[in-house]
Amino acid sequence: MKKLAMIAICAALLTGCATSGNDSLRDHDERSVSSYIVEGETTKSEVMEVFGAPYDTSFTDGGREIWEYAFSDMSADAVAYIPVVNWFGTSASGTQKKLTVMFEDDTVARYSMTESDVRTGTGLFK
Repeated sequence: MKKLAMIAICAALLTGCATSGNDSLRDHDERSVSSYIVEGETTKSEVMEVFGAPYDTSFTDGGREIWEYAFSDMSADAVAYIPVVNWFGTSASGTQKKLTVMFEDDTVARYSMTESDVRTGTGLFK
């Protein structure tokens, strides 16, 4: 019986949190990003050095390059741990950060850093 209880506790601890995306955004907010990125001055290589490779790149009609970074940190809500109730679905909540940087030639033309609360659900908790 003790062994079964220990397995259940370990499983609950291991399934509680999930992160995805660019880990370099974990500790950044709009204020800290503005200390690294200055429009008209910061270069692509400087952005790459601080934030790493972007998860997506695209181009505008005018030929400007856009780099996108994202990071999300989610935790299972309490309902995920209620026996029988979790058979009908589960939910998780957390935060999502997104950094978008637009370059003209090799220099940052504009950038945007956003952070928002997010929630996902399955089954009855959609």
